[in-house]
Amino acid sequence: MERAMTETRTDILLDQFIAHLRVERGLAANTIQSYSRDLIRFLAFLESRGRAPEKAVREDVSAFLGSLHGRLSARSAARSLSAVRMFFRFLVSEGHMATSPARLVEAPKLPRRLPEILSPQEVERLLEQPDPSTPPGSRDRAMLELLYATGLRVSELVGLQLQNVNLEAGFVRMVGKGSKERVVPMGDKAREAVRDYRAGARPALAGPRNPADLFLNARGRGLTRQGFWKIIKRYGRAAGIRASITPHGLRHAFASHLLEGGADLRSLQIMLGHADITTTQIYTHVTRERLKRIHEKYHPRP
Repeated sequence: MERAMTETRTDILLDQFIAHLRVERGLAANTIQSYSRDLIRFLAFLESRGRAPEKAVREDVSAFLGSLHGRLSARSAARSLSAVRMFFRFLVSEGHMATSPARLVEAPKLPRRLPEILSPQEVERLLEQPDPSTPPGSRDRAMLELLYATGLRVSELVGLQLQNVNLEAGFVRMVGKGSKERVVPMGDKAREAVRDYRAGARPALAGPRNPADLFLNARGRGLTRQGFWKIIKRYGRAAGIRASITPHGLRHAFASHLLEGGADLRSLQIMLGHADITTTQIYTHVTRERLKRIHEKYHPRP
């Protein structure tokens, strides 16, 4: 009887937490589904140890994480721990526990994956795809040129307003993560593409509405991240690029190609808007890996 009551109590807490994720946190359905699977696995583990969620201790969470070793990837195990942490934070906020037993449990170390970098030739093919004689093509060309010229995040690119771009001086003024402002040069080709777009295509897209957003969709509203993702993927396929094309891929190409051309890491950090230079240092690894592949391919005695 006591065990049945514990299971019922656990089910109620889980349902309340899922409702919290959906209503108050506004998480996507796929994310909620993943967290639900992780928590069902964790709660079953607690039950096997004869422990109710409110009575769990740090050793329970550590043991659960250990039980995932060899069954799940490090990335999936880290996501499971994230779900468990959120669940216990919810229980604490609702007054069911005094402190979270997952608070000090370390997440598994994730292997640092190097981004796949487009070659300069692939970037050139991509930039050649839009037809600038049409308003959408002129807009797309300006966006691709500007993205590759500045290394902006996609959210920053679609969030640009007219006042952020100084065509005369040739720079973009951005407010990035943490509300930190930075100024990034844009180069002549990007400046020309944006100037052409603003002069002809943008007024055609804006109509009488004429919002402050720089890049507009066919309805005269600001282009969304999802809209630009579809655009760049379409041009990637048209360019015959086999690698998966994303807006972030052009940001990676911007950074990697600058380093290969001799740019210093500190300047690159400022242009990318990285708070910590260790984030920028991944591109030094990318450059070394590419040099190693070139050496192995072309040296007579690899």
